[in-house]
Amino acid sequence: MTCGDAVDPVSVHALWLAQDDPKKNTAVLASKRGDVRLHKRVQTLPKKGVILEPLCGKVLGPEDHELLTSRRGAIVGLDCSWKHIESSVREVMNKTRLQARTLPLLLAANPVNWGKPGKLTTAEAVAAALYLVGRSDQARDVLGAFRWGKRFFELNQEPLDAYAAAKTSAELVALQFEFFDLDHLQQEAPP
Repeated sequence: MTCGDAVDPVSVHALWLAQDDPKKNTAVLASKRGDVRLHKRVQTLPKKGVILEPLCGKVLGPEDHELLTSRRGAIVGLDCSWKHIESSVREVMNKTRLQARTLPLLLAANPVNWGKPGKLTTAEAVAAALYLVGRSDQARDVLGAFRWGKRFFELNQEPLDAYAAAKTSAELVALQFEFFDLDHLQQEAPP
């Protein structure tokens, strides 16, 4: 179980590729509150840390925690349209040395993709990553400005707590089967 944060916050950033409406964009809105530092160019991103992108196949696991906490690495959310995810990932990952990581499966609480597994906004993804590395208060702050922010934690509390308690990435990946029918999800996924 994750409790309140008695430690320094993790540096949180988002690379905004301006592919959707900035008035509705969660990274833009979280940056206005000061919860996320917004970047428009890859070159201005931190040099050390992880970038959250859903295609890499390597889950953000316990082995990454030291980089983000003790070694002061940053969490960077890749903010792009789901319609352009593949080309955006290719473009960005060729220009950064940040470690690409995906999140374990969670349900979206945002109004556009509510209840869809894995279709998180950038703010949801960053908040989930913070929660997994033991920064639950900071995670809640990131989603605090959104009327659906609390709902994200309500929908995902059990998996978040289990994922955060995992001792290895392999254990974390296996836990997904306890909460989600991954075979069913793979059959529904577009080719």
